[in-house]
Amino acid sequence: MLVQTYGSAIFGISATTVTVEVRIEKGIYFMMVGLPDSAVKESQQRIKTAIEETGMNWPGKGIIINLAPADIRKEGAVYDLPLAIGILAASEQIPASALEKTMIMGELSLDGTLRPIKGALPIAIQAKNEGFERLILPEINAQEAAMVNELKIIPAHNLGQVIEYLKEKEEISPVAIDTEAIFKEQLTNASIDFSDVKGQENIKRAFEISAAGGHNVILIGPPGAGKTMLAKRLPTILPPLTIPESLETTKIHSVAGRLRSNTSLVTSRPFRAPHHTISDVALVGGGGWPQPGEISLAHNGVLFLDELPEFKRTVLEVLRQPLEDRVVTISRARFTVDYPSSFMLVASMNPCPCGYHNHPFKSCQCENGAVQRYLNKVSGPLLDRIDLHVEVTPVDYDELLSTPRSKVTSHDIRKRVVAAREIQLQRFESHKELHCNAQMGSNELRTYAQLTPEGNETLKTAMRKMNLSARAHDRILKVARTIADLDQSENIEIKHLGEAIQYRTLDRSSWAG
Repeated sequence: MLVQTYGSAIFGISATTVTVEVRIEKGIYFMMVGLPDSAVKESQQRIKTAIEETGMNWPGKGIIINLAPADIRKEGAVYDLPLAIGILAASEQIPASALEKTMIMGELSLDGTLRPIKGALPIAIQAKNEGFERLILPEINAQEAAMVNELKIIPAHNLGQVIEYLKEKEEISPVAIDTEAIFKEQLTNASIDFSDVKGQENIKRAFEISAAGGHNVILIGPPGAGKTMLAKRLPTILPPLTIPESLETTKIHSVAGRLRSNTSLVTSRPFRAPHHTISDVALVGGGGWPQPGEISLAHNGVLFLDELPEFKRTVLEVLRQPLEDRVVTISRARFTVDYPSSFMLVASMNPCPCGYHNHPFKSCQCENGAVQRYLNKVSGPLLDRIDLHVEVTPVDYDELLSTPRSKVTSHDIRKRVVAAREIQLQRFESHKELHCNAQMGSNELRTYAQLTPEGNETLKTAMRKMNLSARAHDRILKVARTIADLDQSENIEIKHLGEAIQYRTLDRSSWAG
């Protein structure tokens, strides 16, 4: 007898339906075709034991299984459940009619218990798009998959429960959740706040501009000045995730297997802070079967690179293309995978090896030329792609003791940021791919960042004195546009342009002494 069950394969952050064709015939053998990897081929032992543990019979006949389409590689143990159900249906131990318009995914333990899978959300989205009526999967993944409405999500604990459900001997209530209610419920205030930071008003201002326009920022200053403390608080002033952004972020974390147990939705902007020993593949994604890297896990959030010069040069250089294109493309011989990587880059670094160059209280112990060599570890093209260069100076001890807790909270700053973002959303209403000023291209800059004659002369003088590149010129205009938006100003004024120019610290040829 020939039956079909349905599963799914993940490519990038999207899913492709896989048809599992099972035929039982004369003979005693087990054959699986359709480009399965080792984990799928090994499923025979898991499936046989699990079926027998549930009290069902393993067919003592020839079993042929085809995973279609045959030119797509099938990877992992997630096909255990559809394979087991297909074998039981082909051997007439459960009705084949029960499998119509049903997608099934899950890994089996030897005792029949279902183990969690990766990518439940994109699998559910694809199942709905292709007209399936229900999705059977491990109960630990049910909340995540239930984000997709109009699809019955059937949570199961073990193989026996699935068998009884398909034989209509046991009822399993579908999981249904209110996406908007869950989103609002989990959208809580963070435990950290900008009001915790004493002093550093200029840095707070730089972060406000960065958040308002989606600009990349680098902090340079001595150890202990508060660079990491400030960077960790940036997500608290970013605009809240929208539901479409939240779903897209959840898909990435689901595919990477980074969602917490029984978590249905990522409701806060990601903050990723990889260690400086990270490899380039771990940062951008890849591997034999490509997986998302840190820059994709930071999608719609913040990627924080602490001690930037300590990262390997090759690791930093692979950031250049994703910073511009906001997507990373991973190519293999047989296929190409695109992962979104629209993140804000926040980097921090010491000014020199000892950390005290330009320190107001301590003297630098580095030899001549050491400062410039240290700065040269970060390439000019990468710095060019960072909009705001901010010097962080330590807070004086007396000021640290005497300064009261700041009355300006992250909530207050976020309100100004959200107001500026609303202006940008209206501005780019006809440009669906643009959401903030940092994403503007040359055409948009000519339209939305026009300067007065006095402004043009000011920028021309700065370009010549600081020896800025054309890319730095565009970055200054984008930042100036954001500062004007924070001021609710339709035009970029001289004061907006002047403030934007001062955020090119590392472009100053005299900075390293």
